[in-house]
Amino acid sequence: MRWRKFNGETIHLPIYDAVEQVITRETAAGYHLKVCIGTDSQVKGQETEFATVIVFLREGHGGFMFIHNERTYQQYSIKERMLVEVAKSIEIAYELCNLFTIYNIDMEVHADINTNPNFKSNDALREAMGYILGMGFAFKAKPEAFASSSCANKIVS
Repeated sequence: MRWRKFNGETIHLPIYDAVEQVITRETAAGYHLKVCIGTDSQVKGQETEFATVIVFLREGHGGFMFIHNERTYQQYSIKERMLVEVAKSIEIAYELCNLFTIYNIDMEVHADINTNPNFKSNDALREAMGYILGMGFAFKAKPEAFASSSCANKIVS
């Protein structure tokens, strides 16, 4: 998996090591961190592009993110695509959760799923919420799910 910073700079370390480096640097600088992980997708013709982000929030001092993009030609229903987004977020959250436990950092998984039943993405809400909570992660959906609905959304738009 290739990750990059928002400025386009490639992250050459394995993502676990890069995140640990960020945690040690930021906590040494006196920041209290919170991490939010989310994925969004965009269908462009036959192609679906996914963007997964790891958002590092410095409490009261802004934040920054790491980004991973992926493209596929597989066709999805809206519900399937929402659940694939959630699965991509959970995959990275699971890979990193030990770090967050070691360093006592709060982490949330954000799903780009609308809590309003009038939106098509709402069909996936119950399954997504069960999946995330069942893995033991904190869950946020729209409108609180900024990592997926704002940060990742900007990458695939």
